[in-house]
Amino acid sequence: MYWPRQAGSVAQRASSGRTVAAQPVPIILDSRQGEKQPPATVLGVIPARLASTRLARKVLRPIAGRPMLAWVYEAAKACPQLNRVLIATDSDEVAALCEQNGWPFQLTSSDLPSGTDRVHAVAQLVHADIYVNIQGDEPLLKPEHLTALLHPFDRPHVEVSTLKVLCTPENIANPNAVKVVTAADGRALYFSRCTIPYDRDGTGPPYWKHIGIYAYRKDALERFPTLPHRFLEQTERLEQLRFLENGVSLYVEPTDFDTIGVDTEDDLKRVEALLRG
Repeated sequence: MYWPRQAGSVAQRASSGRTVAAQPVPIILDSRQGEKQPPATVLGVIPARLASTRLARKVLRPIAGRPMLAWVYEAAKACPQLNRVLIATDSDEVAALCEQNGWPFQLTSSDLPSGTDRVHAVAQLVHADIYVNIQGDEPLLKPEHLTALLHPFDRPHVEVSTLKVLCTPENIANPNAVKVVTAADGRALYFSRCTIPYDRDGTGPPYWKHIGIYAYRKDALERFPTLPHRFLEQTERLEQLRFLENGVSLYVEPTDFDTIGVDTEDDLKRVEALLRG
């Protein structure tokens, strides 16, 4: 593992039809009352696999003159709630880029099946109370996304969090834009590539798109590789359903800031136009 020497916002929450600013909140480690608790350590991990299937070498592809990974890393570093940010990669080429730019990195096995497994591998080597899984193909990431993502951890029972944003009309029926429905307290009820909820009476309900960035308490992350793959995860091909199918709640925080996960050449062009804009 390589750590370079350290050199010396606000997300929006939608509630009851109005927008309320979500400021950074204290992260509660446990539910002990009357005891002074140490500050939580939060580690941001950016899984950066080079051998992506849909768009080869995408984390190294240039966007507006800089590698995609640079946009993601610098947005993560700008979030004040992250104590450190580390890139987890199976590629010597990505590692060389990290060394060149002074970005901390950890080489992980190329056999790991998902970004969450890569974050879990880092957790075996680097201690934190909360690990944030920051997708390496999200160059439109903002620090405000991460502030919102960590907001649910002011409740000691929250083990895993993720994000949602209101769907644009073109994404409501798009199976590549995963939808999420939640309970009143923000707990995820289901994620699907289908349009959920079904609007039987034509009332025009809000549809929420899931943004695939996650935060986990250490215990929940440690359990992840032991959880069995079940029917819904395999049917929808959605990794987050593994938590729900095995009784682990995910809490979903709203944000006003959409992202574009880069999986195709068209995605790359759209993101470049926005970043140059």
